[in-house]
Amino acid sequence: MAKESMKARERKRAQMVAKYAAKRAALKEAGDYEALQKLPKNASPVRLHNRCQLTGRPKGYMRQFGISRINFREMALKGLIPGVKKASW
Repeated sequence: MAKESMKARERKRAQMVAKYAAKRAALKEAGDYEALQKLPKNASPVRLHNRCQLTGRPKGYMRQFGISRINFREMALKGLIPGVKKASW
């Protein structure tokens, strides 16, 4: 489990990216890079990091499901993810 502070920091960054998205797009369109530099660092979408929605684990993230590989495996084996089953051949 990730620390609550790390999960909160990621949520805060996501909110800031959403807040400044239109302003960033307008400044980029105008080519005003000096004004773009004056925006907060966390307003940049590059600073976001994918985390598991259940545990907050930053590594082994499966984008299609939004969870880490460990949680994915546990949920798939329990049959909690529709359309996913263990392969056998």
